[in-house]
Amino acid sequence: MSIDTRLRSSLSLTAEHPARYALAAGRIFLGWIFLWAFLDKLFGIEKGAEAGWLSGASPSKGFLSHNNGPFKEIFHSMAGQFWVDALFMFGLGGLGVALLLGICLRLAALGGTILMFMLWVASLWPENNPFMDMHWIYAAMLVAVALGDAGTTLGLGRAWARLPIVRNSALLR
Repeated sequence: MSIDTRLRSSLSLTAEHPARYALAAGRIFLGWIFLWAFLDKLFGIEKGAEAGWLSGASPSKGFLSHNNGPFKEIFHSMAGQFWVDALFMFGLGGLGVALLLGICLRLAALGGTILMFMLWVASLWPENNPFMDMHWIYAAMLVAVALGDAGTTLGLGRAWARLPIVRNSALLR
């Protein structure tokens, strides 16, 4: 009885690999989460949002003004500021569009991870865990999507990568 010890090549995420579809599905699901949050805060769609940003409501005021974490003074002073609202909304909308279309995933992963970190810091400490919550899961998924080139499956990533400005900038891929 012999034991087979030959080295086998590891499965890479080639264009035909089924894991690419799982990663693309995760990209699309995460994109919808961010796009829906953007639309809800823009128009006030959900019952919890009395009015949207277009109606004059601040998308950041409610969350940041009720913060009781170690940085509450900083976040309370930021609550309702136009620049905070604009950056937050641009971040949500940009992430949602980039993920749904499968374009600009590296920049989306960078910006999205920063956004997730800021939201995590603003909601310290997580209720059910000493440090882990959905923000870190979303950030990890953003990085995996970018590194896995998930925009080329069920997305516009291949066409996006052929644009001259994108070919000249690794961050825009």
